[in-house]
Amino acid sequence: MERALKPVRVGNLTLDGKRIYVQSMLNVEAHKIEESVNQAKELEAAGCEIIRAAVPDMAAVELIGALKNVVSVPIVADIHFDYRLAIACVEAGVDKIRINPGNIGGNEKVKAVADKCRANGVPIRIGVNGGSLEKDLLEKYGSPTAQALVDSAMRHIELLEKNDFDNIVVSLKSSDVLTMIEAYRLLAKRCAYPLHLGVTEAGTQRMGIIKSSIGIGSLLADGIGETIRVSLTDDPVNEVYAAKDILKALGKGGGVKIVACPTCGRTKIDLIPLAKRIEEAVKDIDKDITVAVMGCVVNGIGEAGEADIGIAGGNGCAVLFKKGKQIKKVSEQEILPLLLEEIEKL
Repeated sequence: MERALKPVRVGNLTLDGKRIYVQSMLNVEAHKIEESVNQAKELEAAGCEIIRAAVPDMAAVELIGALKNVVSVPIVADIHFDYRLAIACVEAGVDKIRINPGNIGGNEKVKAVADKCRANGVPIRIGVNGGSLEKDLLEKYGSPTAQALVDSAMRHIELLEKNDFDNIVVSLKSSDVLTMIEAYRLLAKRCAYPLHLGVTEAGTQRMGIIKSSIGIGSLLADGIGETIRVSLTDDPVNEVYAAKDILKALGKGGGVKIVACPTCGRTKIDLIPLAKRIEEAVKDIDKDITVAVMGCVVNGIGEAGEADIGIAGGNGCAVLFKKGKQIKKVSEQEILPLLLEEIEKL
């Protein structure tokens, strides 16, 4: 869908719909500064473009400056209940504040945060979550429905706008995939602010990636969403790789795309572990190319003829090809090093 999007600047990034940015969140205890800093470095190296950190108390505000000193990506402070934490984080140089305006006190406190953020050019992400909806909305709808999430978001948007603040990003997260999809589709028709997508509490790696791929992928295919997070009960670095893979699958992200056949009775090469080794070897290569890993030469080259480079297995060997044209025949042991060598030339 076409949205009249209001661009929002987050650090050195602009959320304007021209590209989708990958987020993740530190899961180290907030007061462990050195460990948090090390994890932030790992996330940045993996390709994370926005890093969020929980700031539960004033002592944890120190983390913001420490992160700003070591990574170049924007830092978001996750704030609940105490509006003074948001103000302190802005003073510490944070790039964005994530709050639920309804849980930090009355309008006077919301205004204090809005005034501070406006004066420093810091946007606010309104984070609505199915697990923390207002009581009156739960009573009205009976459960955290998609419409309940949207009503909550619009209430918080209006609260900030009433305080002359419109530098806003919004998220509507639910652990239910279909509720999440419906909520974002409804909100996209009602506001022009950038949207941060995610299925919250998605689960451990396997199911978390499946649920996130369906939820985030469906919305991105609709043209909805400016930033994404794959929430996993796992190492947050894996969130980043999963998010990047979703973008690649939709043609919205760079990096190497793998095309691999599912194998069949014609396969005479140990393709499954080979495909996994190739996938691991190319995951950090910053080239917008497609690499094919096919099990046989009967239709391998033809089916993957549009790939920039690939291999088609034989009996203990493989054919290396580019754009459907055979380059050379190689032994099974030579496949990975020679393939990487050819990728380097592209």
